[in-house]
Amino acid sequence: MPSSLVVWFASLFLGLQPITTDLYLPALPGITQALGASMAQAQLTLSALLLCFGVSQLVWGPVSDKYGRKPVLLLGLFVYVVASIASALVTQIEGLILCRALQGVAMGAPIMCARAMTRDLYAPEEAARVMSKGLSGLGVIAILCVPTGSLLSSFLGWRFALLALGVFAAVTLGMVLLKFNETNQRRNPLALQPAILISTWRGILAHSQFWTYALLALTSYCGLFVFLATSSFVYLNVLGQSKWVYSAVMVGMSSFYVLGTFLSRRLLAQYGVQRMIWLGGWITLAACLMYIAVLLLAPSSVLLLAVCQFVFMVGHGFHQPAGQSGSAAAFPMAAGAASAMAGFLMMLAAFATGAVLGQTMDGSVRPMVLGVVFWGSTILFVAWVLVQRYGKLSKT
Repeated sequence: MPSSLVVWFASLFLGLQPITTDLYLPALPGITQALGASMAQAQLTLSALLLCFGVSQLVWGPVSDKYGRKPVLLLGLFVYVVASIASALVTQIEGLILCRALQGVAMGAPIMCARAMTRDLYAPEEAARVMSKGLSGLGVIAILCVPTGSLLSSFLGWRFALLALGVFAAVTLGMVLLKFNETNQRRNPLALQPAILISTWRGILAHSQFWTYALLALTSYCGLFVFLATSSFVYLNVLGQSKWVYSAVMVGMSSFYVLGTFLSRRLLAQYGVQRMIWLGGWITLAACLMYIAVLLLAPSSVLLLAVCQFVFMVGHGFHQPAGQSGSAAAFPMAAGAASAMAGFLMMLAAFATGAVLGQTMDGSVRPMVLGVVFWGSTILFVAWVLVQRYGKLSKT
């Protein structure tokens, strides 16, 4: 496939994640009220999705290493469409949690394949650039998600917001059928044998470079996840803002993320991966210090809280593409398995973070701010210590 088509597919596959997590956020308070759910149950619609998303990748990755990326994409996207239709028809919160969990299982296939196919086709540093372009596309999709969710939930109801997820997946499924060419030309027929699979996992988990970049992606994503899991309640309920103000904040957040991916690509070409990540750490540090200052001095300021998250998202645009591509860099023959393990660890951490948030939401902005600052601090350790020590990528 030409590089432009690879970037297009990477954007669609990766974009399924903000479609799944962001588009329904404006509808979440309405869903909670309509289904008679508690805040903890509402949080579980996101946490259960992410846990199943993480675990499913441990299956999708080795299966795609053996059978190829395209069959896994077709099956995963089909299941996602079915789960989306079912989620729009539920009458109880337990049914919605189950449908969201099934969406998480299905979502693991395209997102894992997006990471793996860049390693199938490119050397590590070039894979980081392609992944950055794909994540720029994700950012553009994310910009549209919350306004779309606000429009649908406001004028048509929350069920149409959930149904929109299936429409996106159905369009992506059609494009895969028509345009996607298999990228895994080094399929391993033994990939699913228990002894081989255990040996592969052991090799991945023993590799310092894998842990370095997997932790970079994990810590950066968890900082974002804190915001995603709390922001609708903070901005709509705690700060009393309208859905349109909240939509503007989410659009700004995604826009600054896209800006970060563009800046990171320029610095990557000039300085290399390690130096680019080191520079991104300074942006993350600035965001953390700003958040602390706002929490102490002006915790009810919608504008200042939003600006803090915008700065954090610029740093996220530096760290996430490098983390996602770098975790599979050392495993060209097992890119699916390595991408899957990194994704599993990321979502396991997000699930644990969601569980903590569900118990600590106290009707203030503190859980959101302190959560982002906590994960921002861990990003600094990974970016300034681990990446500089273990993060040198090979040229092939």
